[in-house]
Amino acid sequence: MNYEFTIIIPVYNEEDNLERVEKELAHYLTLSTKKTKVLFVNDGSKDKSQELIETICERNEAFHYVQFAQNRGLSAAIKAGFDHSDTELTGYIDADLQTAPEDFNLLLEHIGEHALVTGVRADRKDSFVKNMSSKIANGIRRAFTKDGMDDTGCPLKVIRTDYAKRIPMFKGLHRFLPAMILLQNGKILQVPVRHFPRIAGQAKFGLWNRLLGPLMDCFAYLWMKRKYINYEVAKKG
Repeated sequence: MNYEFTIIIPVYNEEDNLERVEKELAHYLTLSTKKTKVLFVNDGSKDKSQELIETICERNEAFHYVQFAQNRGLSAAIKAGFDHSDTELTGYIDADLQTAPEDFNLLLEHIGEHALVTGVRADRKDSFVKNMSSKIANGIRRAFTKDGMDDTGCPLKVIRTDYAKRIPMFKGLHRFLPAMILLQNGKILQVPVRHFPRIAGQAKFGLWNRLLGPLMDCFAYLWMKRKYINYEVAKKG
């Protein structure tokens, strides 16, 4: 089908959201500025998510899935999406649809000279505690990485797949995608996108993995930065 863009949707116990995901993503495929397909990555869900995913994929030619044997976490699901993407561009959106698929077009508009374009939630519709903990975590991360990004947790991103496949992913590194692109000397950009309240399912991140966990991950990133191998071939023969 000569697809140009793959949208990764990590799924963990999101049975209440998946029919809405199908409806909104199927609609977006008619609006996308790129020939687009969808890849569900089921991160070992224990509810009826897999059954629904298979039904959705049977109904929609451009929808596909990967199912984990057991739960491995968001970073692993994103990495699996990168590993299985075969298009020039790869995107990412959460199954709770607190961001709008249509806003992928805002990011795609700027991807030309950038390796990664990420959304920044301009008017977040989350609780005070969630907003403040994320704000603090982003400030700490920026101090470590110097990436200049205000909202790396925004679940709406577009990345060049060749860059994505070179990222040495580890647990928690999904928050450091812009910084890992900078290690590859790629250009990054953030673009304001819309944000909506979660209307179904349960949030998978609490205070620990939104604030204290990322602080520990910053030290893992610094180790990775010191050890990271990056080279550019000047000539071959």
